[in-house]
Amino acid sequence: MAASLYKTDSGRMFHAGTIAIITVGLPARGKTHVARSLCRYLRWLGVQTKVFSVGNYRRHVVGTAANLPRDFFSPANATTAEQRHQIANVCLQDMIYWFQSGGQVGIYDASNTTEVRRREIHDRLIKEDVHPVFIESICDKPEIIESNIRSVKILSPDYVGWDPEEAVQDYWKRINNHIHHYETINDMTLHFVKLINVDEQIIVNNVKGYLQSRIVYYLINLHICPRIIYFARSGECLNETSQKADAGLTPVGRQYAENLKNFVMALREREKRERKEQGWGEDDDMRQLTVWSSTRQQCLQTAQPFADAGYIVNQNTKMREISVGEVDGLTEEEIKKKFPKEYLRQQQNPYHHRYPRAESYHDLAVRLEALILELEGEKNDVLIIAHETVLRCLYAYLFDRPENEIPQIAIPRNYLIEIIPSAYGCKETRMEIPIISEKEVASSNVHLELERLQPQNTPLVATGNLDGAKNLVDIKRNEELGLFEIEQNKGIPFDTIKTGEIGIIEDRAKNLKERAKFGSSADLKGGGERHTVY
Repeated sequence: MAASLYKTDSGRMFHAGTIAIITVGLPARGKTHVARSLCRYLRWLGVQTKVFSVGNYRRHVVGTAANLPRDFFSPANATTAEQRHQIANVCLQDMIYWFQSGGQVGIYDASNTTEVRRREIHDRLIKEDVHPVFIESICDKPEIIESNIRSVKILSPDYVGWDPEEAVQDYWKRINNHIHHYETINDMTLHFVKLINVDEQIIVNNVKGYLQSRIVYYLINLHICPRIIYFARSGECLNETSQKADAGLTPVGRQYAENLKNFVMALREREKRERKEQGWGEDDDMRQLTVWSSTRQQCLQTAQPFADAGYIVNQNTKMREISVGEVDGLTEEEIKKKFPKEYLRQQQNPYHHRYPRAESYHDLAVRLEALILELEGEKNDVLIIAHETVLRCLYAYLFDRPENEIPQIAIPRNYLIEIIPSAYGCKETRMEIPIISEKEVASSNVHLELERLQPQNTPLVATGNLDGAKNLVDIKRNEELGLFEIEQNKGIPFDTIKTGEIGIIEDRAKNLKERAKFGSSADLKGGGERHTVY
């Protein structure tokens, strides 16, 4: 709820009452992606929102795909059809209980492929004074469906540990089980939105109300195309303490900018080759990299090597760093002496506090909402070069972090953060960028060998405890890029994983041991940070 405009005693906003979003569509049409993305956005606005996934309920009751009979999802199998119907009703009833306890927007993530089922859900919710809105995802392009299966369903809790090709084939069978029984929404008395072929066309019927309109506007900007988002801080500038100076980069900062460009180019080439080997389609090669930068000199000059290399660099004034007002240019000790009461307030509430003539993190989050919608609509890969405060807010949005954590999120300057959105959340990988000293710059002995950026993965300790779930995670170290990758091994749905101890991560290169929290961004000294988060 980082960008909430206000708060109420009931926790409900915009005088909108309770709203149920019901997804509709065949498998692999992006329903889960829409549900979770919309949930994240509404929570960012301060709306109490929760996803109720029938798939998660089904996995809890009967297990993952490996444990199911081949015709489990076939409507022709009366026994399993009744079992699936009972599981879906339990999920629906839990959402109603949640509304009764104060929730505002519940998202019912299921196929709901028949008119009879949708009418049953509608009538049940109306009886509970809940306003239902159906979102139907329609896609008739095989290439989009295939891409969605590969990019999303392979990461599904149903297919953890499966061979990717076997997972794809199994999911196609699940789709074919539903096709002949599917009924599109034709009941014009329902409140619904139809999303056709990702974002080619959107049909809105009988949707009214402020919050409902905000939901539709968000859906207009949303897509399910695979893409990568990169975060990088701007380089070191000549005056790090003053915003008014709008200083350019130091020699070290300029070399950092050049290193960042070389690093990103080499990384993208390596990952493109890996995706081809994994069988991704030609559409993956068509995605270009676009660079977003604020209009501050520090960011513009960091982005300049990309512009010189032919990349599109978009400038946006909304990406300027948080304004510090009258404390501009002051050290922490000087702030304590000049504004002692304000300093104490800032320590007590770093997210909402404003120094005189300054912005709070809350102000920044509200300012960035338009940029977030633009980011959701961007189909190209994006490198965002910005100040740490801006990247903290964007990171918190993508990973659904609470507002009180935002001021403490670590975004080190010498790291590139790679974020891959998917239906089951975002995957984060942090990579250390080769850094140099001012002395090395002056000696003119600096150059970057691209071969160094073609690393090989080497395993680290594989250990973990996910909230007592006794589930192992695989931790790998990419020696050259300073990269940790943590991947779920098996058995636990992603949305059930909460903060818990990863355990001791051993950095073989430096033989250091540090404690890391799953989902935390605390530094691991000497070896980078805890990386790859779902």
